[in-house]
Amino acid sequence: MGAVAGKTVFITGGARGVGAEVARRLHAKGARLVLTDLDEAPLTELRDSLGPDRVHTIVADVRELTAMEAAAASAVDRFGGIDIVMANAGIATYGSVLQVDPEAFRTLMDVNVMGVFHTVRATLPSVLERRGYVLIVSSLAAYAAAPGLAPYNAAKAAVEHFANALRLEVGFRGVAVGSAHMSWIDTPLVRDTKADLPTFAEMLSRLPFPLNQTTSVEACGEAFVTGIEQRKRQINCPGWVGVLRWLKSLLSTPIGEQQVLKFVPDLLPRMDAEVAALGRSMGTRTQRLEER
Repeated sequence: MGAVAGKTVFITGGARGVGAEVARRLHAKGARLVLTDLDEAPLTELRDSLGPDRVHTIVADVRELTAMEAAAASAVDRFGGIDIVMANAGIATYGSVLQVDPEAFRTLMDVNVMGVFHTVRATLPSVLERRGYVLIVSSLAAYAAAPGLAPYNAAKAAVEHFANALRLEVGFRGVAVGSAHMSWIDTPLVRDTKADLPTFAEMLSRLPFPLNQTTSVEACGEAFVTGIEQRKRQINCPGWVGVLRWLKSLLSTPIGEQQVLKFVPDLLPRMDAEVAALGRSMGTRTQRLEER
């Protein structure tokens, strides 16, 4: 059935989007799944659709190390150990550095950076025992910055380098570490942002090709599963994202920033005005989960 058959895969942010798509594909290949998320209803729905025999779901907050340690212990109790970890949970914020709510900035860092650390810290002992694989979900944003997304850009650059350091620490012990880098994926996060901020969709349309293209969740899930099976160092989706990794230093020069700077003076103030009118710096689903 494939390289993941019989393996236990631990996925954070597993209820929706890329996490859920990867879970479905890995399950079809014979993997056992441990899925965590804060959103209980879609998490339970996914478990029920796949069947509970090889799926274990846990409502847990990646911002809490104790919660992730409990989730890892539960995974070991249920399936005997953890072979593969996909640190996938993540959120986005709205607005420029002058507009974004500082508490939203802090929440993003807690989820997108500390959440990765907590996930890896909690699961790594079992992954080391099984000489497994850790996949850190970063982004194209680690290679190329975008206006209005400074917290997200910073977080994704941080976790890419976290993956690079982790690889040096555990590679000699038989554990492979990869980072995943995606352009715009048609996930609930991206759709929610487009619905909240018309200027976000406008910004995407004004980026140079192919940076203005959106990829399906299905294509992203296929790329991730292939990368997991091959224990890749980098997973790029679409494939052209890998080219930008080699151009990263150029993208932060005046030449690399030239196309984006053409529309920032007009677009960014309007984006910030939309964020101010919304009265929040996070998507509706993220805000709802925060307010529970």
